[in-house]
Amino acid sequence: MLFFWDKTILLLIPALILSIYAQYKVNSEYRRYSEVPSSLGKPGWKVAEEILSAVGLHDVRIERISGELTDHYDPRDKVLRLSDRIYNSRSIAALGILAHEIGHALQDKEDYVPLKLRGIIVPVANIGSNLAIPFFFLGFIFYIPTLMDIGILAFSLAVLFQLITLPVEFDASRRAIKLLTNLGLVSNFEIKGVKAVLWAAAMTYVAATAMAALQLLRLIILRGERE
Repeated sequence: MLFFWDKTILLLIPALILSIYAQYKVNSEYRRYSEVPSSLGKPGWKVAEEILSAVGLHDVRIERISGELTDHYDPRDKVLRLSDRIYNSRSIAALGILAHEIGHALQDKEDYVPLKLRGIIVPVANIGSNLAIPFFFLGFIFYIPTLMDIGILAFSLAVLFQLITLPVEFDASRRAIKLLTNLGLVSNFEIKGVKAVLWAAAMTYVAATAMAALQLLRLIILRGERE
């Protein structure tokens, strides 16, 4: 995105700082609490299985996938995918992450509106984010206002996706904390660790949204300067 090195690039500095901080926090909190075992003493997949059963999500399968922090819930296939470390981990960090993803499964079951909207806009937002910069770049270089406008409109869809993602992620974390607490799966000390991990993860979404919004503002300013 950083293809125009002019004064407007200064707009992105706050979001860049927030992004660096958010990534640092999520990595540090994850490392910290992935080394603290939970009192349950059960691997992640087993805890996930018990939670899914307790909330009536009997149609959701659990799969193991490669990578680190690649955990996610797939609403199309009704699959909870847990990364290698979370799948077998008995840590507090694992509890928070798997419960968060089950929070998304509950959103899917209850037809949570922001989740549905995000699912609808994903294909359009992906196309928009891929085409936005090339269109705007060509329009800016060759002074073709229509191309710049198309680029801004396309990038707006990507920003909209980020905005819709925020309530989806925060709600999933809220559900995760409620699940773990109501089912008696964590102690008071452990829930603090869960909250720390989930808060740090949430900040990465806030940072991504801030970066996208400021980049959109930057494109609009650059478009105005070409009038």
